[in-house]
Amino acid sequence: MTRRTFQVLLALAESPLHGYGIRQRVAETSDGEVRLGSGTLYEVIHRLTDDGWIEEVPAPVDDTGSGGPRRRFYALTNEGRGALRIELARMERDVLHARTLDLLPEG
Repeated sequence: MTRRTFQVLLALAESPLHGYGIRQRVAETSDGEVRLGSGTLYEVIHRLTDDGWIEEVPAPVDDTGSGGPRRRFYALTNEGRGALRIELARMERDVLHARTLDLLPEG
């Protein structure tokens, strides 16, 4: 799984978001290391939708919109949440192994 894909799935783990919201959350949670341009973001969104890992959902009732075109919101599917969990488990194994090699501090 690419870091961009992982970050988009992670961004949607808490709640549905529209494209710009995904972009902002990814920038925040990656401390600015992962920046998604519009083209890249929507390429990832289309691929994840095609793979069945995310789906378009209705806007939350408290979303007032921007006054422009209707924003599309996306949410994780069960398959997407499962893929995210598998990737997190893989990452955890990698970190544990790195600690056994004294490459990372404990804790």
